[in-house]
Amino acid sequence: MKLLKDIVYGVRIADVVGSTNIAIEHVAYDSRKVVACSIFIAIKGTQVDGHEFINSAIKNGAIAIICEDLPARQVEGVTYVMVPNAGHSLGVVAANFYDHPSESLKLIGVTGTNGKTTSVTLLYNLFRMLGYKVGLLSTVVNKIHNTEIEATHTTPNSLELNEMLALMVDKGCTHCFMEVSSHAVDQNRIAGLKFTGAVFTNITRDHLDYHGTFDAYIKAKKNFFDGLSSEAFALTNIDQLHGETMVQDCKAEVRRYAIQDVADYRARIIESQFDGLQLLIDGHDLYTKLIGGFNAYNALVAYSVAMELGEDKLDVLAMLSNLKPPEGRFQYLRSQNGVTAIVDYAHTPDALQNVLNTIKDIRTGNESVITVVGCGGDRDKGKRPQMAKIACKYSDRIIFTSDNPRSENPEKIIDDMMQGVDSVHLKKTISIPNRKEAIKMACSMANQGDILLVAGKGHEKCQEVDGEKLPFDDCEVISEMFNLLGK
Repeated sequence: MKLLKDIVYGVRIADVVGSTNIAIEHVAYDSRKVVACSIFIAIKGTQVDGHEFINSAIKNGAIAIICEDLPARQVEGVTYVMVPNAGHSLGVVAANFYDHPSESLKLIGVTGTNGKTTSVTLLYNLFRMLGYKVGLLSTVVNKIHNTEIEATHTTPNSLELNEMLALMVDKGCTHCFMEVSSHAVDQNRIAGLKFTGAVFTNITRDHLDYHGTFDAYIKAKKNFFDGLSSEAFALTNIDQLHGETMVQDCKAEVRRYAIQDVADYRARIIESQFDGLQLLIDGHDLYTKLIGGFNAYNALVAYSVAMELGEDKLDVLAMLSNLKPPEGRFQYLRSQNGVTAIVDYAHTPDALQNVLNTIKDIRTGNESVITVVGCGGDRDKGKRPQMAKIACKYSDRIIFTSDNPRSENPEKIIDDMMQGVDSVHLKKTISIPNRKEAIKMACSMANQGDILLVAGKGHEKCQEVDGEKLPFDDCEVISEMFNLLGK
């Protein structure tokens, strides 16, 4: 229980109607979750305006309302706090309500188009191996030390985020590594948090269905770094075109990492094979089970963050050699007759090219590369022909199929992809809208030594079709087919 005046401390307030000297026992932004003695935050979302549910919240027991627009009729005994941005206010309120848990942790946020999940997962596992109790907030799963909590968003909303951080503190966690999505920054989900450090991996075309333009997408990422305090560190990838852009005018201590350029933290790829990478990091040899050049960056992120947090260099390098990539990130299966199947979450042009480039660098040239790829429905349509073009450039056979079609017709999505296929490549493409049938076909086409890439869904265990989430696992389908075919 806290007084309203303490809960709204730090909130940008335009006006107050009523008393702030009242006790609040619960915080909610969903009127259906309001109980007695609650404060309700009315947020103007992309699809629903919380102001329409103020009366419902009051009927359910709300005694205080945070809103951007004051209702025409106020209810006696209810306090109304007017603010310019209710979404931002929710973050501050949540932090106040849960006693600022981010201040009791070393909270590291990782943002970028690709590499977020792998980087935070590596860091979580690395620091556990170093003896710490650690929290993880990722696209795949959230963890409070040993306890797993299903992840529904890349970055949870402010209320859930602070509640989980508070639980981490209660369980004795000292560190938390979290993905920070552009949506989370734009929607103020990280408002009120204190970050010890922030990491930029890379930025390429993605989420333009939400942000509208690439510049707006870049700005959303940069806003994360703009909000860091002078006590934090900002670690950026300067091999990336926008690596320096992210840290322009950043108040935090800026540190840089790279494989190609001169930087504070450097790595060099000595050898890359399907069973791992040999790297040279800051003059020390490192053999890791991670695969591909893009994972060299992820390993370097884990090393660099550990150094910024004061860990011993040799201990960190020793632990890194034992780490594996998270599920669905260049995860590979081998059949009995030597077909290599790779399952990867690559769902952007850049990610797909990175995976196919890795395969190109490792392959001997005698095997065929068969790629199964689709694009998500109700998302940025502009990347569909780009992904198809990349698949054709680096593959010997391509099967276009469904990813998560959502409300769109899978065949229409594939038609959009086909716009990126040159006439010279048409003969090596097949369209099979049913994803399971597409994977089956690819498995039956693969001969000894061939490489099969199934891209787009990675760790996901379901497929979104017309509002339903149907059970689906790329790895399971591949394993079933390998067993059935005796491969």
